[in-house]
Amino acid sequence: MTSRPKKHAAGAKHSRARTADPKNAVLAAALAHAAFDGFTDAVLTRAGDEAGVSRSELRRLFPQGPLSLVEAFSEWADAQMIRELAKLKLASMKIRERIGRAVDARVTVLRPHKEAARRAAAFLTLPPHAPMGVKLLYRTVDSIWRAIGDTSTDFNFYTKRAILAGVYSTTLMRWFSDGTANETETSEFLRRRIDDVMKFEKFKAQVRERMGALPSLADILNPDRRDAAPRSKATGA
Repeated sequence: MTSRPKKHAAGAKHSRARTADPKNAVLAAALAHAAFDGFTDAVLTRAGDEAGVSRSELRRLFPQGPLSLVEAFSEWADAQMIRELAKLKLASMKIRERIGRAVDARVTVLRPHKEAARRAAAFLTLPPHAPMGVKLLYRTVDSIWRAIGDTSTDFNFYTKRAILAGVYSTTLMRWFSDGTANETETSEFLRRRIDDVMKFEKFKAQVRERMGALPSLADILNPDRRDAAPRSKATGA
């Protein structure tokens, strides 16, 4: 069962001593309001009051106001996704299944807060917030790759994250508009996107194999060097 931010009882707003994690408490209170009012200063202030967090502490916890609140929402969802993936036997799965399970886990975490997640995504499309949107997307796909056991450190490290960013972000957008029972359209969309990625990876491998059979750039620029190798071999030099 997916863990979600714990919402404090009505009488807790004046009991900061009982708030073990004030940031999480503010987030929990804010999500209920953000679903209707979006991520605004008013929503953040109201959530802080409901969580029993002073205005000065609220500014410390969320220095960029609503933007920091959206960041906290994304960080919480990433952490919950990692917990869910840790319950699975990922090592026994093929890479395509791992990716599918991971993206599905991230969406499942957001499901109780679908409208708030939609509002957060719209908030991050605003030009002043776009850099944060890119940063949060990178954090999410990086968390996914690490959670499913990726250990690459070469150029593939970046290409894998770029490809997964496309898969995850488009799947999320499809989920926002999915009104089918059990969100079957989103599941089918995700399956097709992963199929496309696997075909592309196969194509890249074929290109690398064919490129390896071609002469090097040094050989092309220096034909004498290319022709010298067979002659030296034939003469035993």
